[in-house]
Amino acid sequence: MVDTRKKQRTDDTASPMHTDTPTNGASSPMHTDTPHASTVCITVDIDGAPEDVREGLRLLVAGHAGGYFGRRGASHTWHVRFVRHAQQTLTVRRRRMSEGQAEENAECVTVHYNTKTQAFRGLGRVLALAREREERGGVSAGAEQAVLEETLQFETLAVMLDCSRNGVMTVAAVHALQRSMALMGYTMLQLYTEDTYRVPGEPFFGYLRGGYTAAELRAIDDHGYLLGIEVVACIQTLGHMGQVLQWPRFAGVRDTSEVLLAGDPTTYSLLERMLDAAAGPLRSRRIHIGMDEAYGVGEGRYRTLFGARDGATVFAEHLEHVASLCRARGLRPMIWSDMLFCLAAKRNALHAYYDATTRPASGCVPEGVDLVFWDYYHTAPDVYACKIAQHKAVTGAVPWVAGGAWTWSRMWCHLPFSLASTRASLLAAKRAKAPAYMLTVWGDEGNECDFFSALPAMLYVAQSAYTAQDDGDVDADVDGAALDRAFAAICGGSLAAWLAASSLDDLPDAAGAGAAHVPPSMPSNLSKWALWEDPLLAFLSPQYRGLPLEQHFSATADRLLSSALAADARPLDRLLRLPGLLARVLALKISLRTRLEPPYRLGDRAALLQVAETRLRPLIEALRDLWLYHRARWHTIYKPFGWETLELRYGGLMARLHTVYDRLVAYCLRADMAAALRRSRAIGVAAGVSRLPGLVQPAAVETALPEGLSVGCAPAWLAADARDPGVASPEASAALGWPLVAASADPEPTSLPAVTTTTTISALGVRELGGEGDFWLQPAPQLPPDLDALAATPASIGCLGELNSDANAVDCIPELDEDLHCIYENAYTSLMLDYARASAPSRLG
Repeated sequence: MVDTRKKQRTDDTASPMHTDTPTNGASSPMHTDTPHASTVCITVDIDGAPEDVREGLRLLVAGHAGGYFGRRGASHTWHVRFVRHAQQTLTVRRRRMSEGQAEENAECVTVHYNTKTQAFRGLGRVLALAREREERGGVSAGAEQAVLEETLQFETLAVMLDCSRNGVMTVAAVHALQRSMALMGYTMLQLYTEDTYRVPGEPFFGYLRGGYTAAELRAIDDHGYLLGIEVVACIQTLGHMGQVLQWPRFAGVRDTSEVLLAGDPTTYSLLERMLDAAAGPLRSRRIHIGMDEAYGVGEGRYRTLFGARDGATVFAEHLEHVASLCRARGLRPMIWSDMLFCLAAKRNALHAYYDATTRPASGCVPEGVDLVFWDYYHTAPDVYACKIAQHKAVTGAVPWVAGGAWTWSRMWCHLPFSLASTRASLLAAKRAKAPAYMLTVWGDEGNECDFFSALPAMLYVAQSAYTAQDDGDVDADVDGAALDRAFAAICGGSLAAWLAASSLDDLPDAAGAGAAHVPPSMPSNLSKWALWEDPLLAFLSPQYRGLPLEQHFSATADRLLSSALAADARPLDRLLRLPGLLARVLALKISLRTRLEPPYRLGDRAALLQVAETRLRPLIEALRDLWLYHRARWHTIYKPFGWETLELRYGGLMARLHTVYDRLVAYCLRADMAAALRRSRAIGVAAGVSRLPGLVQPAAVETALPEGLSVGCAPAWLAADARDPGVASPEASAALGWPLVAASADPEPTSLPAVTTTTTISALGVRELGGEGDFWLQPAPQLPPDLDALAATPASIGCLGELNSDANAVDCIPELDEDLHCIYENAYTSLMLDYARASAPSRLG
């Protein structure tokens, strides 16, 4: 679909992803580059630009932290100026400057624009042209020539950002996203906030969820205004209100656990305050009032209070009432359109929405309410065209069309499917002359995903939105090479590497020759459920039996981490560390039970211990690395609220892995859990920090840590255990991959200046936190014998508190005695599963 051929890298570009506070200067920090046969320095005449774009240009140039603006030593200089004109077309022209007018190899690039959005997209296009100039070389422009002319094919091009599914983006992160959007040519940003905005007088609205204050919303709106981006509130006024309705304070406005009580004055009083709080701080007079998936409307307390009524009627009356509240405030509302179809079909499921035979309910949409048709699942334009026509039949107007960047229920955007589905919906929307196209970025199921992983999808949608559809070629598509250059120049990343990160959820076939078939309406989220499923039960493993997933994830980890940690990495590629660390965890975890089961059933305890040491313990360390980096990344782009949900998942998996490890060791050594725990305590934490070269640099330790820090040597009893015939010797442990040096009972601490080798660093537990260059010393925890319950109690405690040396002996692993069966027949591994369904098969009663 899109040509993603990797281009030869010629410079270090930077991305507006980085949320450094921009300066007021006209250029980004200076970079010194070795003169090259074809490198471009861009200077922007900000003071000479029309006043309406001056401040926005300052933000964009200052926020684009490297690469082109202010570059020293470049072989060519482009002087960019902006001119406002009456035409609706964005035009960029280049000409070579005359001799004596400027330095050698200087060109003048003029951006002719009509709106601020065009001006800033024009700057983004200049960046991409500079990238192309460097890649292709060639001579400078001669006489003035039009380099490009383009027109947005929609009245509105929007991104909707989910701020309700556990993660609320910081204002600085939203600003960074807005700067990227401006360079791409977006005109609108919608913030989806079910309850994550403050409502005066309602302390339990968005309670402990990190909702935006009015001042924060104004800051986002002000930033967007300078960049030509309209910021619109996107809230809920019927369904999806469970986060609010869970509190006793709102019992009086509850129809069901998720749906507000229609027809009640108290409900509309609350809605008035919600509309004022959400839209009041913003300049826009448009508002999205939601109303999607309001299943069960009129069937809960409503039926008790008002009697049985048709759901479509209740919905229509409620919509009319909320629309009147909007009109009274000068707001033009829009709604998601699915309930018009589901209520008409009397089916509380999205199948009714996408069924081509379902006709929407008529007479439900008041005048002045826009419909938003959303479909993220299909890859054929005709499917979208059919539904667009059905919407038009209801209101007489073509609806807004919304596609999806597949960021929900996963840790990284599934870019190939995102591009395939949005391509289809964009083609249909352009053919139907839809007034607006919106790309949604959802965070369902915990918001585990880094939303910035959707940047390639955002760029693709923007490029398509500015690509005209000729009468003779209605399927004109985005140029893949141009998309690659634009992603490098605007965002600062390698498109090929970012697409490769999506392979976390791809399914290699049994021969390893390619990707297994994926149903066209639902991309798998294999990496999510493979991460969270129980490591010992592994009850989903029959779904991927026979697939070379271990090799697949290992190769993916090597590629992504190499890109992220390369000395000359493009700035945005540093974010590939998250999917790279995830792939490393999955490479160790995906076949863990498969490796444990055969030696256990054969009674080969030595082989079983080797699996525990060479796979399970490195897995614990790899998971810790992932957790630490994910934690650092979360707190960079999201408010802290919500991280506790993901940390409970990490903590649960970490504790489970430690338990599995201790039980396996106790079984292999014919010992009890206490003895295994003593051994685990000594080596489980302090053992190897990382198996990847580059994550820990020995030379950096002395300067990275505060002066005077030191760490104690291994406790004496570990050395004694090492001499125990029942415990592997230091030589044997080295063969098993332990990075521990021989244990020592020397009470004197080892000072940092003595830390010079990777082996010693691993043994002492030096760890890199968050991937930002800070180091942490984490020695193995130890207690004096008189305080350590494990050391002081030689016997185990039985069922009734009696001392029984055999009470906790581990003589079998029952989980490995169980035969596993395929749960989802004929589904292969193309499944979308959430945390609850994947973490364990057991369910609370």
